[in-house]
Amino acid sequence: MTRRTGNPLGFALALASTATLVTGLAIPRAMAKSTAHDGIALSNSYAGNSWRQQMLKMWKEASHQAISGGIVAKTKIVNADNSASQQESQIEDLILEGWKAIVIDAASPTALNGVIAKACHAGIVVVAFDSLVTAPCAYKVAYNYVHMGQIEARFVAKSLHGKGNVLEVRGIAGTSVDTDIHKGIVETFRKYPKMKIVGSVHGDWTQSIAQKAVAGVLPSLPHIEAVVTQGGDGYGTYEAFMAAGRGTPLIIFGNRQVELSLWAKLDKKPGGYHTISLSSAPGVSSIAFWVAQQILAGAKVPKVVNVPLLQIHANQLQSWLKVLPQGAVATPLYSQTWTERLIAANLHHTAPPASPGPETLH
Repeated sequence: MTRRTGNPLGFALALASTATLVTGLAIPRAMAKSTAHDGIALSNSYAGNSWRQQMLKMWKEASHQAISGGIVAKTKIVNADNSASQQESQIEDLILEGWKAIVIDAASPTALNGVIAKACHAGIVVVAFDSLVTAPCAYKVAYNYVHMGQIEARFVAKSLHGKGNVLEVRGIAGTSVDTDIHKGIVETFRKYPKMKIVGSVHGDWTQSIAQKAVAGVLPSLPHIEAVVTQGGDGYGTYEAFMAAGRGTPLIIFGNRQVELSLWAKLDKKPGGYHTISLSSAPGVSSIAFWVAQQILAGAKVPKVVNVPLLQIHANQLQSWLKVLPQGAVATPLYSQTWTERLIAANLHHTAPPASPGPETLH
């Protein structure tokens, strides 16, 4: 009889590694620690625009699935009024309440670092997403927002054959998202000397604020060929141009239903309307939820989980419009299994799984 020798733990780890490569999961479900008695809380800095409202809805749907399936015990959402100090105080309360994981959409990249370090020291899993933090102990679910700015600027430059005046509509000042998208736009336009950013305003990712800000600056600007945006501001920008009696420039849209409907309307005119729509997906909150759950379950998760941007092209426009209610933002709902595959892709430096489409919203 042949006797098996060697380290049983090593054999188990090797088996787990093989299973990860075969299944695409960060940890085989059978080997995961139970999170059935754990709670995952969301600390959100701001809920004042359609993207954030959709983000909260996606969190609620993912957490409902997890609670009804016995995967976690409870969840909680706390919203700050775009105030880092208020968000810090709320996170302090979550620490005292004993949550196993806190997921954060941050008001500031740095202002929350102290309270995050306190949470980590208490053994709480901290996951930041969307507007990120620089606290080294926090996991991050990250979009490459610099790349988003680069995509926008490159599309505009090529569409205008490398020459034209551009208005930049930015997001909330001081956030990492706004800083990174702006950086990508500016860096890319430097490669096209005849592309000029002739004006810049903060629209705060909100249609009404963007409309007012653009309306205020338009009288001082020359003819504008294109507008680069950050999402939630495209329709308001269009309305400002119409109210000023100006022609419609090339506006980059941000996946809001009102923007996609406007695109479809403009596209019916002679010559159509040439643009793209891209944004982070509000459903990233469901990814962050499942990342936190996976960490609690003992899965190997990289400190940064990169997520692909959601881009909508002309041939996908009608598919999204069919499923988006008025006021919504295009986003899939990301499942636990999809998130496990995303984690595995990040671990092994392979291509991310294909993004779910509008069918997840049926």
